[in-house]
Amino acid sequence: MRPETVLITGCSSGIGRATAEAFLDDGWTVYATARDPDDIADLEAHENCVTDELDVTDDSDVRNVVNRMLRNEDRIDCLVNNAGYAQFGPTEEVPVEAVEDQFEVNVYGPHRLTRAVLPHMREAGEGTIVNLSSVAGRVSMPGGGAYSGSKFALEAMTDSLRWEVDGHGIDAVLIEPGPVRTKFNDRATEESDAAERTDAYEWFWSAFEDTQVLGGDGPGAVEPEEVATAIVDAANLTDPPARMPVGTVAKLLVKSRFLPDSVVDLAMRFARKRMD
Repeated sequence: MRPETVLITGCSSGIGRATAEAFLDDGWTVYATARDPDDIADLEAHENCVTDELDVTDDSDVRNVVNRMLRNEDRIDCLVNNAGYAQFGPTEEVPVEAVEDQFEVNVYGPHRLTRAVLPHMREAGEGTIVNLSSVAGRVSMPGGGAYSGSKFALEAMTDSLRWEVDGHGIDAVLIEPGPVRTKFNDRATEESDAAERTDAYEWFWSAFEDTQVLGGDGPGAVEPEEVATAIVDAANLTDPPARMPVGTVAKLLVKSRFLPDSVVDLAMRFARKRMD
């Protein structure tokens, strides 16, 4: 039998790169994609890996990559929507255009890819769509409205999708990492420059600059390979769970959403005082 095939977005580094390597180690045929194909050219050293250029905000890129994969392999067994980034900043200071860009990549990108592969998965009567969310898709923090908003939206879309495709033999799974040791923080810091800073939220920016955003270098952070293992497990399981939190921090924070809002607000006020 021919190996199963997976299409992965955002493979230039971090979770995407680790996921491509994990699927290759598991014997899959991998279509690894990135906006800059030079970033993933070395992956072609693997016999079962094909690299391609893909900007998830470009309809023609999505269409071309999916068509090439089907032409070469005649199947798409799994789609991993990994490409994404974070826009941080207080709501008042984040321009509308920056929020639009955030949703363009984190929400509309996965929607484009999902629509492109679903007809073929339905015809095959099987398949798995894995969407990379975050603990920020379950719990929002100050300055994280744009990013969490995009991940909350992705979670809602995936929940709907899971029920919609249940009768077609297709699974839809959310992966929810906590802090991960990747270059995520570097991109988040760059994107924060888009904020139109006032002097009203200095407490937030002070905390933002003193910490590693989601703690990628702090205690509780996991390696990208741990997230990649969860993704491969989701693709291989006959009946995968709807959500797979990764890391102790993620599991604890997800549980915090069941606390009364008054308790969470009190904890946030206490944390704010520590920042001032």
